Amino acid sequence: MTKINIGSSSVISTKLGLGTNKVGGHNLFQNLQDQDGYDVVKTALDAGVQLLDTAYMYGLGRSEEIIGDVIQDYDREKIVIATKAAQDSQQDMKPNNQPAFLKKAVDEALKRLKTDYIDIFYIHFPDTKTPKAEAIAALTDLKKAGKIRAVGVSNFSLEQIKEANQDGGVDIVEDNYSLVHRQAEKKLFPYLKENKITFVPYFPLAAGLLTGKYQLSDAAKFDKFTSAQFKQIIENIEKVKEIAVKHEATVAQTILAWYLADPAIGIVIPGARKPAQVRSNVQALSVKLTSAEYQQIDQLFKDF
Repeated sequence: MTKINIGSSSVISTKLGLGTNKVGGHNLFQNLQDQDGYDVVKTALDAGVQLLDTAYMYGLGRSEEIIGDVIQDYDREKIVIATKAAQDSQQDMKPNNQPAFLKKAVDEALKRLKTDYIDIFYIHFPDTKTPKAEAIAALTDLKKAGKIRAVGVSNFSLEQIKEANQDGGVDIVEDNYSLVHRQAEKKLFPYLKENKITFVPYFPLAAGLLTGKYQLSDAAKFDKFTSAQFKQIIENIEKVKEIAVKHEATVAQTILAWYLADPAIGIVIPGARKPAQVRSNVQALSVKLTSAEYQQIDQLFKDF
């Protein structure tokens, strides 16, 4: 499995990771079973997936606890744990980027994860008051202390990322990006490339829209798109299906393969509720798109 370096840090990870908001994220999804969460994480690790992307907000720490339990049976050095914090339970879950809060959040995450270091720690959301360079300086201190190994930010605007990175302390950025949400390509990607910062897209399958399971009649479920845009997406997916058939793959696997082939994307972290979904996502690694197929998919969605 292809591996990449995270920013300027010492962290190395497989390009395909696991998003774990459905592992213990009872506050985000209905009818989740903890046992499924345990099985999902185990299945991913057994398949050679290294990076587990979690956050305090996934079950208010429950996702981290499940991951912490599972990794006790594995070689910790072969696992890359990324977690996130910002929501302050003392302030109605509003984001808090104050150094004292972040340091406390890291210590609490370490306990839930049952480990003595976190590979990647993200500030999950920016707050409105804390100077971003101050927040990153606090995480850099924790990096020097060995509690975290790479520093990240999530959901930051480009201006906030620049402020956070004024001393070169940001290793990785996570943000919303997919073939139907490509605004990051214009200004964010060039900045990240220039500063050797790794990019991780969340919602790579656009809440299931890019899996091929929806039809024109499902437009109401995706009201962020105009009817014309939604029609275009459905038509595009039909063309992706033609490419998928050539590779004996699903649409989702083919879309994931497109991200895996994109040099601007560091790690892809599709989520999973059941182990079978993990196994299906891992099969995307076997889909080797030709240059022509890669360009065709790129052009199909160029207007998004």
